[in-house]
Amino acid sequence: MKTLSKPKSRRMFIGKLVAGTAVGITSLAAVRNSLSAATGISTPVDAERWFRKAKGAHRIVYDASEPHNGLPFIWTWVFYHSNNETGVSDKDMTAMVVLRHNAIPFALEDRLWKKYNLGEVFKVTDNTTQKPAKRNPYYAPGDGDFPMPVIEGIQKMQERGAMFCVCNMALKVYSGMVAQTAKLDAEVVYQDWKGGVLKDIQVVPSGVWAVGRAQQHGFGYCYAGG
Repeated sequence: MKTLSKPKSRRMFIGKLVAGTAVGITSLAAVRNSLSAATGISTPVDAERWFRKAKGAHRIVYDASEPHNGLPFIWTWVFYHSNNETGVSDKDMTAMVVLRHNAIPFALEDRLWKKYNLGEVFKVTDNTTQKPAKRNPYYAPGDGDFPMPVIEGIQKMQERGAMFCVCNMALKVYSGMVAQTAKLDAEVVYQDWKGGVLKDIQVVPSGVWAVGRAQQHGFGYCYAGG
């Protein structure tokens, strides 16, 4: 397999970000403006305190930057399931999932998926229809939503003690890109997205901020891809 050089990889990433994958943004100015606005947002008051909810001696943080066909949530379930099999109870472990970059729609309620065509924007396919998802398939999944059976979704994993957070920087940037394409007010769309973050999912200043904080709180790091 041919390996891309670092400069070429960076160009491809920037090109994808500017194009917005399916959003159709073609100007770097839009991305720069969104980033400037996002960096001016103060840290949520309870973001630091949120990490104190972690429990147990066994801790892992999943760095979820892409949808990966549900793998960030599959690995979360696997962590709990395999620890249970080796005699560790739910109360003695915590899995944390940091939803950032292209994985942020999984922190959002169904209303926003339908309103802003998030399945199309973020290239998330509904496994039950094989079309762009119009709902969050992994919050309270039904039959066929995951590519394999016996997997618990975000809501159920939260009940077991798993922690989920979402990158505010990405919410700001991507909502701004969507707003520009649809000729909407960027701040209105951003507030709509932020107000539609699912119950008990913490908004953090950025995903990389959260990954760093998690490791300071004793979490082992795992990339939530294949």
